[in-house]
Amino acid sequence: MASSLTKDSASTPGSEKTFFGHPRGLATLFMTEMWERFSYYGMRALLVLYLVSGGADAATGSQGGGLAYTAATATAIYSVYVAMVYLMAMPGGWIGDRIWGARKTVAIASLVIVAGHVCLALPSSAMFFVGLALVAVGSGLLKANISTMVGQLYSDPKDLRRDGGFTIFYMGINLGAFAAPFAIGILGEKVNWHLGFGLAAIGMALGAIQFMVGSRHLAAESNRVPNPLSAEEKRGVVVKTLAAVAVIAAFYSVVAFTDVYRLTLNWALLPITVAGLLIPVAVLVKIKRDKDLNTEEQTKMTAFIWFFVAAAIFWMIFDQGASTLSLFGDSSTSRDILGWEMPNTLFQSLNPGFIMLLAPVFAAVWIALARRNREPSTIVKFSIALVVAGASFFVFLVPMGMATGDTKVTMWWLVLIFLMHTVAELCLSPVGLSLTTKMAPAKYASQMMGVFFLAVTAGDSVTGMLAIAGVDLNGRGMVALEATAAVLAGFAVYTARNKVKALMGDVR
Repeated sequence: MASSLTKDSASTPGSEKTFFGHPRGLATLFMTEMWERFSYYGMRALLVLYLVSGGADAATGSQGGGLAYTAATATAIYSVYVAMVYLMAMPGGWIGDRIWGARKTVAIASLVIVAGHVCLALPSSAMFFVGLALVAVGSGLLKANISTMVGQLYSDPKDLRRDGGFTIFYMGINLGAFAAPFAIGILGEKVNWHLGFGLAAIGMALGAIQFMVGSRHLAAESNRVPNPLSAEEKRGVVVKTLAAVAVIAAFYSVVAFTDVYRLTLNWALLPITVAGLLIPVAVLVKIKRDKDLNTEEQTKMTAFIWFFVAAAIFWMIFDQGASTLSLFGDSSTSRDILGWEMPNTLFQSLNPGFIMLLAPVFAAVWIALARRNREPSTIVKFSIALVVAGASFFVFLVPMGMATGDTKVTMWWLVLIFLMHTVAELCLSPVGLSLTTKMAPAKYASQMMGVFFLAVTAGDSVTGMLAIAGVDLNGRGMVALEATAAVLAGFAVYTARNKVKALMGDVR
């Protein structure tokens, strides 16, 4: 890190050192986010493989030692986990705004994530699920607040370095995500699952230490609670929280002690997936019906719902990269590279690797097209993303049809599919984040980013619910259905582009 800190008092008044010409606090946030994403994506690369792994296979040399769940159950657990990470971003932002402040919230979140990975590293199925819950809660708390602190480093709204600072910060995300499968993934897949999870704990611990040591370089604003709860509001929060805990405890007590039903894993997963669908809908309805919104804001919210639904469909397919595609890669692909068998977890490095390669290309293409007044509108970019995501699953049908019996297909099919996912993501994700900030009603300016993240929750909740219902998400029929749904949704969005543009008002 020291080598990247340079003296540049002219670019940062009152400070002698900067991070690539940016406030020194950006180095702290960059490294914290990099290590958090390292731990998150490393664990995610192992998750489904660990869940389906049973006894060791002498023929293949696989280690076994997992929880031996079915592919359907493993996919459901994975989908619920990812959904909860993004669902927790909303209460995480609320806690940062009203209770602890962004800096304290991220510090606590880092420790919660470390504790979660430590639990995952223990050879206990009960502690495994405790660990998943802790990582989901901690990631949600951190995700909602760390980006806020990046913005706080640039106190002057006209500071031209702001966009560049966020670009550097997001490079940290992709660096961590890219490196994780090479370290955590290989160690967990080839040596021992729990050692892999333990390495994720070490990575996050380094991030937590980095944050604690470097937090003195952050903006003073990050240590302030913007809108603290009053004493009456605190009492209300405590009462509501205790009431919710009591209702949940009573529900599961009845389930556990009733002869008619058995307390199975689905009793935990199903309510979460239902909540993952209902909460996003409830939040959108609440905002849409808010009488404080003027006519223009109401109209823009109607347009936003189009983008939200499109994003949910996209993430439903995209996030199967670490479940459906991972399982196929493990069982049905030949991964030989010059005599070396590539670990299956390395497929999870493809997306962040492609992002780092292609993001500058896409940015340059959009700028070049804009100069010629030919840049596609946001709604057209969303439709392209849906069609490409759907097309990737149509491509997936080809190797699925070829991999019959003991026949395995080349790994390059999956490389192509991950490349298509990345192209689609670059048409939707950064565009959607920017759009959300532009279309947010003034009253919900700080909350709308969390609302957009709920599209991930909704998409993964649908996947989880289908898996819980016994639908074979790894079968050709379901893959074809999802591909068709995404392509049709893409064409529907494109067909409605003029209507949506009108609803967007002056936002483009």
